[in-house]
Amino acid sequence: MKDLSISNNANTTTPSKPSSSGHPRSLSSAPKFSLPGSQQTDDYAEARSQVKHYLKDNIDSVQTIAEHSNQSTQQFVTRQTESIAEFIDELVQCAKSGLGKAELENKLKRTIAAQLKRRSPSGRYSGKTDAEMFDSAVRFLPWLCPGSDSTFSTTNEKHIYPCFVELINFVAELVVRPPLDQQPTSFDEYPKQLVRSYNKTDVKPDNAEGRHRVDMALKCDALSYHDTSNDGGYGEDSFRSSKEDLKAKDGRNGERPNYSRIFAVIEVKPNSSDANMLKGFSQLVEYSKNLYWNQHNRRFIWGLVSGGSNVKACVLGPNFLLASRFMDVTTAEGQLELIGFLANWSFCELPKLGYDPTVRFDLKHLCFAIDTVDNNKPEPAQTTYYLRKIVVVAERVFGRHTRCFVVSEQPPSSDGDCDTSADILIKDAWPEVSDSTEDDMRDESKLLEWVSNGLAGRSEFEGLYPKYINGGRMQIQDAHGESVDETTRTVLGETVWAQLGELPLRAHMRIAMSGVGEPLKLIKSIPELIVVIYDVMRCHMGILKHCHILHRDISEANILVRRDSTGVHGMLIDFDHAISITDDGYAKHAERTGTVPFMSVNNLEDKPTKRTALDDWESIIYILCWLGTFGWNSDTQPSDSVASVSIASWDGYNVKMIANSKRRDMDSSRNFTEITKGFNPNIPDIRRLAKVVEGLRAVLIDNHNDPDLRGAMVIPDSIPEENDSDEETDQYEYKMRPDPFAERIAHWESISESLLAKLEIIWAVKSARKPTDIFFRNKYIHRSVMLEVVTAVPGMVSGLIHHIKSLQGMRHDGGWIGHLLHEAENERMHLMTWMEVSKPVMWERALITTVQTGFFAVFSLLYMVSPRTAHRVVGYLEEEAVTLYTHWRDCIHAKFESLFEDMDTNSNKPHIKY
Repeated sequence: MKDLSISNNANTTTPSKPSSSGHPRSLSSAPKFSLPGSQQTDDYAEARSQVKHYLKDNIDSVQTIAEHSNQSTQQFVTRQTESIAEFIDELVQCAKSGLGKAELENKLKRTIAAQLKRRSPSGRYSGKTDAEMFDSAVRFLPWLCPGSDSTFSTTNEKHIYPCFVELINFVAELVVRPPLDQQPTSFDEYPKQLVRSYNKTDVKPDNAEGRHRVDMALKCDALSYHDTSNDGGYGEDSFRSSKEDLKAKDGRNGERPNYSRIFAVIEVKPNSSDANMLKGFSQLVEYSKNLYWNQHNRRFIWGLVSGGSNVKACVLGPNFLLASRFMDVTTAEGQLELIGFLANWSFCELPKLGYDPTVRFDLKHLCFAIDTVDNNKPEPAQTTYYLRKIVVVAERVFGRHTRCFVVSEQPPSSDGDCDTSADILIKDAWPEVSDSTEDDMRDESKLLEWVSNGLAGRSEFEGLYPKYINGGRMQIQDAHGESVDETTRTVLGETVWAQLGELPLRAHMRIAMSGVGEPLKLIKSIPELIVVIYDVMRCHMGILKHCHILHRDISEANILVRRDSTGVHGMLIDFDHAISITDDGYAKHAERTGTVPFMSVNNLEDKPTKRTALDDWESIIYILCWLGTFGWNSDTQPSDSVASVSIASWDGYNVKMIANSKRRDMDSSRNFTEITKGFNPNIPDIRRLAKVVEGLRAVLIDNHNDPDLRGAMVIPDSIPEENDSDEETDQYEYKMRPDPFAERIAHWESISESLLAKLEIIWAVKSARKPTDIFFRNKYIHRSVMLEVVTAVPGMVSGLIHHIKSLQGMRHDGGWIGHLLHEAENERMHLMTWMEVSKPVMWERALITTVQTGFFAVFSLLYMVSPRTAHRVVGYLEEEAVTLYTHWRDCIHAKFESLFEDMDTNSNKPHIKY
């Protein structure tokens, strides 16, 4: 028998495991971001907050979620459940009979032997012996019969563990051994899988991150007699954790739990008090993170929480945590309900267990196959792709459960190789949707198709966005065999859904697209980060202009890195929250969306103001600040605690406080400098990033002629004097200034253009370095020559233009002409110095002349059109000079340090005697 899960062992590049220091939280997920380097004082604080937010307790008919779709089959399961419950009740009555120990043991053995004699193992399954079943019964009966064993305590968790394990395994044994008068009449009435407990309890599972130990864990194994080609893909060989699982053994005697194989987690508490149940639910949520991370075919997760003898069944999905009513295992009714869950899990289809049958192991090609909806094909209207690499895993229990797979249309060859030239990216997620697909304005597949068509033929955006291939809402079969949209409503069923009130509807979306990138964590330097951000926002504005779609969810997770022969590029992905805009550039809906630390102030405050591109530009500033402070991978993360930095107030649960904090930090350059001072100084070129971010903030916040557009705070223009009044409470009248964020909305287009131009200048200067990198590499003197060739031009050009303006206007220039020409002369002397040192050859002189001539023409034109922009270019050139000379100096120091180390090593060697 084999487990039914698909684990991370399938991929070639393993994503980072979930840990207590996760990602910034999205509004659709509750966990708070844990700052790198900070210490967790409460391991379950995040999970406890999630439970309070998502828990729907005492839900009726939770068991129906796992019922078989075929009514006749479910009736057979119900009869099986009643038969098993009667058997166990007979054993309970024996335990309560008050017989002596020896007499009781004999009666139990006779009862078990008689019952098993009238039960026949299904198919080729060889069941436990009568003696093994007796041993199991002896272990679980004290839990069902309080007082029957004086050494057993229902308030001791460790006493309950073995009882629960044996009860589950005892029921599993009976599930595949129906009474002779209730034999299956069709293949569907055979159990498809066997749900049993790992024998090891209170254990840290394999693949676990951290020190958490689960009380108990269930495994779900496909039964061997379902290894057929016509079983709908539920056979033993249809679901693997990895290729290595082909040789895995049954492990019935209690192997160690592994998160890639666990079907459900069980948490046991000494009693069913509210505090204990809250802790149990919180632990269940915490451990479920590892299940989602390790099993990429999990749609939702089952779990059990026991408080003494009271048990609740739980279902964890994208935006819900459902808990059943208590099942008291000391009563016949409670035993029947618990056995009903175990029996349903064994008979129901894989989707009812929480697994996704459209992500399966292809035994023929020894790789995973993934299906997508393709309406361009005839029924079943789907396309199958073959997995190459898993790039994004579902790291959160609640939220969209976004997963990304790199796949190919052709299966790998016998040696495992496949064509990588046509890699396709599949995105799998559970976003919020409207009931009707036609009315759903947030359907990412439609928006992505719209973007692909709108930017078709525009080469300047090629490779900066994913292109739609196929996909949409996934389909499942309902009880009548009809295909319906796979939503949280169809997953839970109408009976349960009706009890959940106004729970937002989510749908299972899977989209295939061309254009494969890498996570932002693979950025190698600050200059690369700047280029990627420029590409992303250039694409963002192109989509806004040509497709009339606003992204609305700019975050680090939605920015990818793409490398090709021309260098590094950025890619904007994830249009889950994108929305069409009006002709004047405003979003039609203003609901709050995004990832909390990166959300704009207007978004956080959830005011009825229009959403524009400025909200996404504001998010870019927050992202760059976040990356500058906390880094983007293990190499750039700070080594010390940063919990006290100002930016820490940008994350949390109180969005109003976060908005106030961002207003304060963004209000003035002085306040904002406190943020950039907190950037990690160990990141190379971090000051350059600080200058970029400060420049973007200045364009967004400061550089406006209208005072109502400047700043970020809403404060009184002046504090009036106190009014004289005989009333007990003094009256004040404050004249509040307009909200700058709201006032800037009307000017979104011009401000956005200025922000993009700001990034474009920075990008152009970085790009200008590439020819020098290619030609001169580590020849720092030659690189200095090229730099001084360029920097000697601006002073002369600006001096000449000022001279012409002074002559035409017949007015004094204020001394600027002489100052600018003196600067040009100074740069020229630097050039002459390096020319004398480097002795350039003819082709190098030709390159110098070409670069100088071209730059002279371009800069002259730029200065005449926009002097401010031209001076900003000079500033970036000076920053390049600082970077070059600093790097040169560091190389010299490193060389001398290495030389001195060699000298010191040689001096310690023993003298050679001649």
